[in-house]
Amino acid sequence: MNDLSDHEALAQLTSLLDGAHFASPDLIPAVVSAAAAMLGWTVRLYLIDYEQRILVPLPNDDGAVPQREDVEATLAGRAFRSVEPVESEATDEPRLWVPLLDGVERLGVIDVRFPFGTELGDSRLRDQIRWFAHLVGHLIAAKSPYGDSFHKARSGGQRSVASELVWSLLPPLTMACHEVVISGLLEPAEQVAGDVFDYAMQDGVAHVAMFDATGHDLHSSVIGSLALAAYRNGRRRSSDLSSIASRIDATLIDFGADTYATGVMGELDLATGVFRYVNAGHLSPLLLRAGKVVRSLDDGRRIILGFPGRVVEPAEEHLEPGDVLVLYTDGIVEARDASRTFFGFDRFVDVLEHSAAEQQRAPEMLRRIVHRVLAHQGGQLQDDASVLVVEWNAERAHQLTAD
Repeated sequence: MNDLSDHEALAQLTSLLDGAHFASPDLIPAVVSAAAAMLGWTVRLYLIDYEQRILVPLPNDDGAVPQREDVEATLAGRAFRSVEPVESEATDEPRLWVPLLDGVERLGVIDVRFPFGTELGDSRLRDQIRWFAHLVGHLIAAKSPYGDSFHKARSGGQRSVASELVWSLLPPLTMACHEVVISGLLEPAEQVAGDVFDYAMQDGVAHVAMFDATGHDLHSSVIGSLALAAYRNGRRRSSDLSSIASRIDATLIDFGADTYATGVMGELDLATGVFRYVNAGHLSPLLLRAGKVVRSLDDGRRIILGFPGRVVEPAEEHLEPGDVLVLYTDGIVEARDASRTFFGFDRFVDVLEHSAAEQQRAPEMLRRIVHRVLAHQGGQLQDDASVLVVEWNAERAHQLTAD
């Protein structure tokens, strides 16, 4: 039976905040454990690896060496995939696997074990667990820039220099507000070169962009990074889409010869659903409506970035509530299997539509897409494969993310 007072709950959260104030990133698991112990809980933090296949336990100063948890085959993985707490089937102690989030971005899970006799269905206990987990997620995100422990756990220290450059520039992989959900993913996570994406929310407008730089090496990552920096610079100057594209052109031209990228840049008015976009030699975004890909957005086209080309007026698409925009790079559809068969556009559309039919959350949809592409190519992509989805609709935004 639970006997959790508001005073005890507040004391736990206060202890967590105070303990984290001067803690380096590698000490956060110990701070979390100490705060959990105030209510008799025992906890272990698990972070998702950047390939989103394995949940990696963080050291806890208790001498234990717990095993990693497979995302597809464990209760921990189910909690991560569903973004909902999952009860352990063990009968010896009450135990929950709880999603670990920064806002709505999935960071991993928390293994929480409770004193014997704890009623896991108690609403007050569930509220306290939710507050505790959300605060831990925010602390991990806030402390990450100050050390390498979280990054090393998630990457295994195997990133290439090109991948380090790209990942250091990316925004969080998922965000949501009342009107929109945006989620992106890159593969191969440890060797990414020229694919980058970005988004921002400002004054009722969702700004999104995806770039694919020429080449598949460090030079490609530099080009993609320059395109991303020039895009952000133009966006933060409140420039229009055509002017931003011209700014990227000038930046890449100044960098040197053979410095090109394709890209799509768009602005979604969250009040009206009007999506304005410019496409610089990139694959056309797809429009997913009522679970079906109804068309590609083929207008607003200009020459690839890096040439002083003709300025084009942005095209417009009027979205309906629940519509999903899908931006992607050629590494998705051009992935080849051992017989040199492409993954292909039709297979990509099929995965999108099946994910929509299953009402998968946006991050889980992307995780499954890129893993299908990787599996098609035997786990070794020959080109970057990236996807960015944007869903416009307030009610659906709450369904696709955790409460």
